[in-house]
Amino acid sequence: MKLTDLRLEGEKGLVPVVVQDAETKEVLMLAYADLEALRLTMETGLAHFWSRSRKKLWLKGEESGNFQNVVEVRADCDGDAVLYIVNPKGPACHTGNKSCFHNPLKP
Repeated sequence: MKLTDLRLEGEKGLVPVVVQDAETKEVLMLAYADLEALRLTMETGLAHFWSRSRKKLWLKGEESGNFQNVVEVRADCDGDAVLYIVNPKGPACHTGNKSCFHNPLKP
């Protein structure tokens, strides 16, 4: 599948990106990317996203130092979601947790 085949949503043209640890297979985070972020990710080997809150391109680790070295980028069968398989350099979550998915959900 090519970048141009992706089904981007909304005015900005974003696709959800699931980030998975290459070694442990743990899901680290969910973020969004536009075409520019996806291209930069594939060109540099570092995870790039589109920050919906700051409305700007975001290199993961640019402030924290917790970069994510991308091993592989995959699209799902519908072309409406992307998976970054990464070797993380530090925690993924801004709280300092390894994964953003550290809160058990209760009924």
